[in-house]
Amino acid sequence: MNILITGAGRGLGYELTSEALERGHAVVAGVRLPNETKLTALAEKYGERLSLVELDVTNEEGIAALAIQLKEKGVSLGAIINNAAILNSRNTQIEQLDFNDVALTMDINVYGPMRVVKHLLPLLTEKDAAIFNISSEAGSITHAYPGDYPYAISKTALNMFTQQLHVYLQKRGIQVLSIHPGWMRTDMGGEEASLDAKESARGIIGQLEQRRTPDSRFMFVDHEGNPMPI
Repeated sequence: MNILITGAGRGLGYELTSEALERGHAVVAGVRLPNETKLTALAEKYGERLSLVELDVTNEEGIAALAIQLKEKGVSLGAIINNAAILNSRNTQIEQLDFNDVALTMDINVYGPMRVVKHLLPLLTEKDAAIFNISSEAGSITHAYPGDYPYAISKTALNMFTQQLHVYLQKRGIQVLSIHPGWMRTDMGGEEASLDAKESARGIIGQLEQRRTPDSRFMFVDHEGNPMPI
């Protein structure tokens, strides 16, 4: 399977890339600065199975150019994992919220995956193809809490985009999921988090391979494939 992963340079994105390569898949690793990433070590180890590409999810022209470049090279995709995201305005109440932070979060966390799917969907032609949007339990309306407004609202919107894509693409056999990866020890999650990002990545890539269908009307699951409350 050829898997495109956004935000692949660190955190969960790096672990997803490493896990996919270890399992024998090929990866198109999207990063903003291809020359400044620890993925270079993986490139040396796995050779042509890892392609490092410049991919800024806020740059639609760049994403469109990448799609053309991949098509010209004859690249087809078996999966797109929309992983790139930002978490800002932590512990900021609504009275102090800076809407520049809100706009930036929506641009990356919601519009980013939409841009990627818009331009790369035509390349998603391998059998049993899938789109995985990395979401968060923070996006669950059922478990809403005050705080993290930009991040939580962006993930709720991302879950809606997932559901729309599911309806749109199910006749083509393309699976679409929103995945809560767990509270992970990454730059975003912090050192006190309970889950190793490697473990989360293992579960997510496992879901790609096993193509499990959620026992739920909503396409929102955790990293092990268990249904999440919408």
